[in-house]
Amino acid sequence: MLKKVLLTLFSLILPIIAVADQLRLSPNAPESYVVKKGDTLWDISGHFLQEPWLWPKLWRINPDIENPHLIYPGDVLKLVYDAKGQPMLVKGKPTLKWSPKIRKQLKEQNPVETISLDVISPFLRYDTILTQQEIDSAPYVLGSDEGYKSSIDGFKVYVNQDLKVGQAYGIYNKEEAIYADDGETIIGYYARLIGSGKSIRAGDMENKQPATLYLESALREVHSGSIVKPVNEGQMMPSFFTMQAAGENVRGHIIRSSNGNREFGKLEVVFIDQGSQHGLKQGDVLSVKRLSPGVVETKDGPIYTKDASRWNRLASQSDSDYEMPEESIGNIMVFKVFDQVSMALILKTQKPLRLQDSVTAP
Repeated sequence: MLKKVLLTLFSLILPIIAVADQLRLSPNAPESYVVKKGDTLWDISGHFLQEPWLWPKLWRINPDIENPHLIYPGDVLKLVYDAKGQPMLVKGKPTLKWSPKIRKQLKEQNPVETISLDVISPFLRYDTILTQQEIDSAPYVLGSDEGYKSSIDGFKVYVNQDLKVGQAYGIYNKEEAIYADDGETIIGYYARLIGSGKSIRAGDMENKQPATLYLESALREVHSGSIVKPVNEGQMMPSFFTMQAAGENVRGHIIRSSNGNREFGKLEVVFIDQGSQHGLKQGDVLSVKRLSPGVVETKDGPIYTKDASRWNRLASQSDSDYEMPEESIGNIMVFKVFDQVSMALILKTQKPLRLQDSVTAP
């Protein structure tokens, strides 16, 4: 009964308080939960919260849960409320039934994580974003030992800079430019991974002797001019991601998908035009929003702007006679951050996401 009263009070007070600082419990939030093998902090918080990326507010520091990353399968978590009526999770004390024979068993030494890299890895492509400065300074392929215009597995290719013998290198093709919001300023270029190899000769460019790279794997044909970049340079990722809401000032757009499609869904990878310069970091969760279609008034009544005649559109002097709202249609999590661009995994979507959909703090 007390829980129902508290939940009722909480739901009445919530609209009055700043939403960004509050937690919204799921309508069917349980009073307790037993941690299962394979659970993540995101999964567990999803049982209690409507916005699971706000889990740090639910897992506040308390004597029972000093480190939420060290929750183990079999632990009992209870939903309680602090002195201000805010929900929080504590580790419960299950009732033990003693018997003449007690068998002791060590707890599984695998604490619950947030979201594992294993969840993301099937969708990862090691494509990257390069600035013009990086492209200008990067080594590139001169040619091959066979003299062909393109090379595949098993060839040796020559590179115009000294390389470290034994080091693995990725080979990239520079593709389309990525533009800022103004549609004119280029902030980088999409670079597609087309192959990888290992350096077998360092080279000596002071004496005009190129380095030699043995091409171990080619996803596409390698041509003269393809960019060479050390493997793992900027590609190292944590084994799991601690998710948190992105900063409130973040606002950008989806500018590309890793598969090149214009529409995409859950667990696909997208690029957004926000990066470390905008305060983004690994694990940040953003809301994806879309502006509702514009409406103009005509002598026959309101119609969508896209269906209006040229005259009606000119008469309205804008794309819409009304300031239509943005609606949230999904969530993404940033897992790789560049200076002005980031890669993100789509966590949830109510409808297919599209290029130029907005991304903001949740």
